[in-house]
Amino acid sequence: MLKVIAACGNGMGSSQIIKMKIEKVFKKLKIDVQIHHTSVGEAKTQASSYDVVFCSEALKNNFAQAEKSGTIIIGLKNLLSEQEIEQKIAENIVDKK
Repeated sequence: MLKVIAACGNGMGSSQIIKMKIEKVFKKLKIDVQIHHTSVGEAKTQASSYDVVFCSEALKNNFAQAEKSGTIIIGLKNLLSEQEIEQKIAENIVDKK
């Protein structure tokens, strides 16, 4: 099971929306995940204990340290696009298995 964080600036609305969207795409791809949503500040401190972090493309640089430790950081240009989420999952997770 993959451990995933959905992060946004405040950890409220946007991260919940990202969580719902990525949950739907992972389910479609039949990939078992556990998803937590939170603020970028909290996610930065926890990211290295997760397999994947989803956030806005603009916030991706906040996770450089976690990326060095092996966490996959996925920046999204359109947080509502299931097509973009599916493409990024394919490129960063499915193709690397």
